Amino acid sequence: MLIFGYASAQKQQDRQADSGARKIVFIAGPDSHGKGEHEHNGGSTLLAKALNDSLPGVHAVVVHNGWPENPAELRDADAVVLYGDGGGDHMVIPHLAELDNILKKGAGLVVLHFALEVPKGEAGNYFLNWIGGFFEIDWSVNPVWEAGFSTFPDHPVANGIKPFSITDEWYYHLRFAENMKSITPILQALPPESTLNRPDGTHSNNAFVRESVINKKEPQTVAWAFDRPDGGRGFGFSGGHIHKNWQNDNFRKLVLNAIAWTAKIKVPENGVPSATPTQNELDDLSKKVN
Repeated sequence: MLIFGYASAQKQQDRQADSGARKIVFIAGPDSHGKGEHEHNGGSTLLAKALNDSLPGVHAVVVHNGWPENPAELRDADAVVLYGDGGGDHMVIPHLAELDNILKKGAGLVVLHFALEVPKGEAGNYFLNWIGGFFEIDWSVNPVWEAGFSTFPDHPVANGIKPFSITDEWYYHLRFAENMKSITPILQALPPESTLNRPDGTHSNNAFVRESVINKKEPQTVAWAFDRPDGGRGFGFSGGHIHKNWQNDNFRKLVLNAIAWTAKIKVPENGVPSATPTQNELDDLSKKVN
C-alpha cells in the first residue's frame, strides 16, 4: 500500500507538471582535468540538448563556466543541475541560501560527480536536506573502477535501464541522511578491494570505508533519488568523470530520467530516449587543447 500511495502521489504531481513548460537550468562549472575528463560544459550541453529534443514542453538551458551572474536565469526553474568541480571552492558555496530559496519553491536538484563534494558542516547539511547525501572527505573515496549494475528499483529514474557495467571515477561511501531516510538507491555495487589499495588520505582511503567494503561487504550506493519532505526531489550521481561514458545508452538514459523526474516530468516507461552521441560529437563538446 505504501508503494501504491507513493506512486499515485507521484503520478498526480507529474500530471500537474504536464500543464506547462518545464524549465531546467544546468549550471556547468569551468572544465578541469585533461581532455575527455570533467567536461562540465560539454556534458551539460549534451544532456540539455537530449532533453529538449526528446521531451515536449521542456526548456533546458545551460549556464556555462560557473554560477549565473544574473539571478534571473534561475527564476522559475523547475530543476537545477550542478555539474562542476567541488570541494572548498565549490561554485554553490557563496549561493547556498539563494539555491535553498529556489528549492523551497519546489524545484528539483541534480548533482553530478565532483559537484557532490562540499565541506561538511553548513554546506554538507544543505546537501543532506536537498539531495540526501554528499561526498565527505575522510569518509568518502574517489577511485576509478568498473562498476556493474544488474538490478534496479521500481522507480521512474530506472525506467528502461538494462544491466550494464562501466568504468568511471565512481565515488562511494558517501555521507547519507541518517538511516537513508527518504532515499531510494538507484545504482549499487560492491567495489573490488583493489579500490582501497591507496594509502589513507582525504579522498583515497580510511578505516570507515575499509570496514564497510572489506569487512562488511556492503554494496555502495553511487546514484540515488531523494524525496524531500516539502515535495521537492533530488538526485545524486557519483559518476561523470569520463566524457566518453555519455555514449553508454544506459548511463546516459539514467541521468536524463533523473533530471526529468526531479523536474516532476513524467518519465516515459522505457526511459527518456536520446541518440547515442558519435565520437565526433563528443570531441566537439570537449575542451580544446594543443
